[in-house]
Amino acid sequence: MAKEKIVLITGASSGIGEATAKTLVNNGHKVILTARSEDKLTKLVESLGSNNALSVAADATDFTALENVVTKGIEKFGRLDVAFANAGMGVLTAGTEKGDPDEWSTMIDINIKALLWTAKLTLPHLRQNKGHFILTSSAAGRKPIGGSIYGATKWFAYGFGQNLAEEMSEWNGRCTTIAPGMVNTPFFDEAKPDKLDPQDVADAVLFAIEANQRNSVREIYLMPTN
Repeated sequence: MAKEKIVLITGASSGIGEATAKTLVNNGHKVILTARSEDKLTKLVESLGSNNALSVAADATDFTALENVVTKGIEKFGRLDVAFANAGMGVLTAGTEKGDPDEWSTMIDINIKALLWTAKLTLPHLRQNKGHFILTSSAAGRKPIGGSIYGATKWFAYGFGQNLAEEMSEWNGRCTTIAPGMVNTPFFDEAKPDKLDPQDVADAVLFAIEANQRNSVREIYLMPTN
């Protein structure tokens, strides 16, 4: 088994974040979990065990609140080895002409600003351990999609991840950008069983984390088989 890692996960209360938390703990790692839903986080920690997990409810778009998450996590576990910036959202109305500017603003806060806040706050701690930053982009951030403002925010995430990998390599840190296709998560009102499962992304995170320190898995591009 790989060396135990202390992993911070944003957007941890459901979907990819929840699946990743369970997968990491089942493989001997410990997790610091944050999301807006305190009730869901509390139940998740109860299932994982308080020795293995800590939850701190926060809005990832709030820099000060997220800073508190990092502080409390390190107070409990003593260090931070990995940060997984997973918080994100889409919009209900696609298109530039038909889209809702208020929705865009909220989405930019979560998909871009929260990602930057997470990196800004965790990198000083990751540097101490030659740590690892992981982020959720999207297949929509790797190819043009007409009218997709969501895709444009994920283009930012994808590009930021590539640039951050170069920056972190200066001190032997690692950065992985995960770009999944459509995932069957609470993002959708109806289940999409023919799409990726959150577990597929969780397995990708585990693979990147447990890769030998001599290599850096810089990108994982996941698509449904069909």
